[in-house]
Amino acid sequence: MMPDPRTIHDPVQDWNAMTLPALFDALARPDAEDAVARALDEDLGARFGGAGDVTSLASIPAAMQGRATIVSRADGVLAGVRVAEIVARRAGLRIDVRVDDGARLVRGTRVATLEGPLASILTHERTILNFLTLLSGNASLAAQFVDAARGTRARICDTRKTVPGLRTLQKYATRCGGASLHRIGLFDAVLLKDNHLGAFESGTLAERVRAASAHARASARIAFVECEVDALAQLDELLALEQGVLDMILLDNMDAGTLAEAVRRRDARAPRVLLEASGGVRLDTVKRIAATGVDRISVGAITHSALALDLGLDLDAVTERGA
Repeated sequence: MMPDPRTIHDPVQDWNAMTLPALFDALARPDAEDAVARALDEDLGARFGGAGDVTSLASIPAAMQGRATIVSRADGVLAGVRVAEIVARRAGLRIDVRVDDGARLVRGTRVATLEGPLASILTHERTILNFLTLLSGNASLAAQFVDAARGTRARICDTRKTVPGLRTLQKYATRCGGASLHRIGLFDAVLLKDNHLGAFESGTLAERVRAASAHARASARIAFVECEVDALAQLDELLALEQGVLDMILLDNMDAGTLAEAVRRRDARAPRVLLEASGGVRLDTVKRIAATGVDRISVGAITHSALALDLGLDLDAVTERGA
């Protein structure tokens, strides 16, 4: 039996180096199992003492079998078939996945087929599609940002701006779209912002960052230490820190000219430190930001503002059991 990743999580492992199947199993599968269970409880009314899908129970004979196909009704990038497999397993349905997560879809692409009791197909249709449309929407928007930044050194990264309870699933979806994962949560990396640094009683910016970095590295295994700045003077102060204190600097809401100057200063003084641009990044601005030479661009929109990708379920055949 596979160990529960929540008990073996290593915050310094490189999630972005994993294949998508390995990433899903290591990062998202336990949360997917929980999310599917909650979603089915919502629909079937277990908490309210509900009798299940009363519509299907009232209209579909128990012996009726069916086959249905999940079809893309728009262009995009697929994410969530492994969640669909979890739903199908719980529903007692056979699922044949035709297109894997991360694939580019065009209108009419047949994603998967479902076979089994017709009532079960209809009962679980919406749960399957809810996960697929949400996560494929995240993957599709991520891919649009990745495509816009192509040809530059910049990697598009996600953020913590996710649907509560679906963090790891949405982060998995952004990887399906070609984006990179930022920190998973508050537990695995340090990102110092104004409100954190303002809590120090005294000291320069560099001294505060040095103290916070030392404390964090001594207290826990972390993936990186990053600090936010909004002015080049702050950047200069951090670039003077000794090696090993700071891994990344987040450049908040800077225009393209300022970002380019920040890259020039970093390259001259501390080339090992990564620069991340953040704040108001849009599809019509991301290429200009990427062209400045920053290493990473964090985009909250790919998880908090993605439109659901239109996928549907078409019933192909209905038969009586044993017919």
